[in-house]
Amino acid sequence: MIGDQTLIWETDMGEYIPPTLDWVREQVELYEGSGGTEGTTLLDTGMPCIIVTHTGNKTGGIRKIPLMRVEVDGSYVLIGSMGGAPKNPVWVYNLRADPNVQIRDKTEVYDMVVREVTDEAERTKLWDAGVAAFPPYAEYQAKTERKIPVFIAEAAA
Repeated sequence: MIGDQTLIWETDMGEYIPPTLDWVREQVELYEGSGGTEGTTLLDTGMPCIIVTHTGNKTGGIRKIPLMRVEVDGSYVLIGSMGGAPKNPVWVYNLRADPNVQIRDKTEVYDMVVREVTDEAERTKLWDAGVAAFPPYAEYQAKTERKIPVFIAEAAA
């Protein structure tokens, strides 16, 4: 952010709009700026994270968000917890509008397609994998009335 202006620049995928939250923007910049060799743990917790690049459903701009790394059978589980807040994170609506994403896992970048998991048996399996990777997810679900969305990102065809 410079003054009242948000920095926006072009990438090969379109116009990139950096995150507005300082810690999110700094995490993305460190991770991506290092080519995936630094910033690969979320907020210095030691817990591995990935960067999900997606399209904003209102702006059409390229967005990036660090999420916990939850991998199941070669696919990534994306959990819209937002720390148990009463509302979904904005990226949930972006993925519902456009399921095409790129996922950076350290130095590797994959084109993937996400789908929201609504089948209860599949959702339970993926949710349990998420809680195993990041136990606070269980606490986050307990402190909100909403059902936290679960997505699976699979290799693009």
